[in-house]
Amino acid sequence: MASVDQVAAAIAQFEATTGHRDFAAFHYEQARKFKRVLADATHPATGKPLAKATIYSRLMAVKAFFVWLAGQPGYRSRLTYSDMEYFNPSNNDGRIARADRERPTPTLEQIRSVLSAMPADSDIEKRDRALIAFAILSGARDDAIASMLVRHVDLDRRTVFHDAREVRSKNRKTFTSTFFPVGEDIEAIVDEWIAFLRDELLFGPDDPLFPGTKVAVGVDGLFASAGLDRVGWRNATAIRRIFRSAFALAGLPYFNPHSFRKTLAALAEKLCRTPEEFKAWSQNLAHESVLTTFTSYGTVAKDRQSDILNAMRDKPTILHGPEPDPRTVQQVLAFLQKRAS
Repeated sequence: MASVDQVAAAIAQFEATTGHRDFAAFHYEQARKFKRVLADATHPATGKPLAKATIYSRLMAVKAFFVWLAGQPGYRSRLTYSDMEYFNPSNNDGRIARADRERPTPTLEQIRSVLSAMPADSDIEKRDRALIAFAILSGARDDAIASMLVRHVDLDRRTVFHDAREVRSKNRKTFTSTFFPVGEDIEAIVDEWIAFLRDELLFGPDDPLFPGTKVAVGVDGLFASAGLDRVGWRNATAIRRIFRSAFALAGLPYFNPHSFRKTLAALAEKLCRTPEEFKAWSQNLAHESVLTTFTSYGTVAKDRQSDILNAMRDKPTILHGPEPDPRTVQQVLAFLQKRAS
C-alpha cells in the first residue's frame, strides 16, 4: 500500500508541473520539465535537495504509468513510447540512484542482547519478547507475523506454515519453513510463549499467534492498555514499534524487522558448507532462487570483505602457486632435453 501511495504522489506531482493537462496531450517537454522541477526540489523536513534515489523512483513511477497508459484504448494513437524515454535520468544520476549501499544488519549477538534486556512480567511484555525471538527464529516477514494464527506453528516439527489464505505472506505465497538454528535459548522463548497462550490465556488454534493490545478507559478517564486482545494486528505497524522500543531499551540503534532476514543470510554464509545446504537455507527464506539470497541478502559486509582478502595474502595463490618440487623440475627438463635430441 505504501508503494502505491508513493506512485500516486509522483503522478500527482507531475500533474502539478503540467497544470493538470490531459494525459493524452503529453509532450516530451513535460517530462524534461518534470526532471528539472525534481532537481530543484527540496525535502520538506530537512530542506535539503532530494536524493538521487528519490528523484529516480519518482521519474520511473511516472514513466511506468505513461507506458501503461499508452496501451489503453483512447491513448494508443496519442502517446508515443519513445517519448517516455525522456523521463530517464542521466546515466550518471541513474548509476548513483541505483548504487548498492550497505545497510547495517544486527548480529545474532545483538539480537540476543535485546532479548536479554526485555522484561517478561506482564502479558504484553511476554508477547513483545516472544515476537522478537520468533522473528529471528522463523525469518518471517513482519506482515506475515502480524497475521499468523497459533495453529500455523508446529512446535513438534519446528515448522511455520505460511498459508496464503490467512497469512499475509509476500506475493501471497504458500510454503512451510523450518526454524532456523539460532539457538535453543531463542527457541525456548517461543515455546514458552505458545504454551502460555494455550495454558494460561486458553487460546485455541484459530486465535492470533501475537494478539493485539486491548485498549480500555483507565481510572483517570484516559485510554490505556488493558492486557491482550483476542484479535490480531491488521498490519505490521505495531511490530515495528515494538522493535524500535526493544532496541532502544538495549541501548542499540534501531533495526527494522526485515533486517533480521539479512542477519539470517549472513549466518548462512558461516554455517552452510555445501550448495545443497545453502539452497535449503534460501528456500527456508521463501526465495525461489539462491541468487536472491546472494544478491539481495547475502552481501559480504565491507569489514568482512577486507578481512577475507587480507587473509588470502598469506595463502598460495593461483598467480604464484606453491613452491615447485626441484625433483619434478629436473625430471621435466631431462624429458625436454631428451625429446629435443
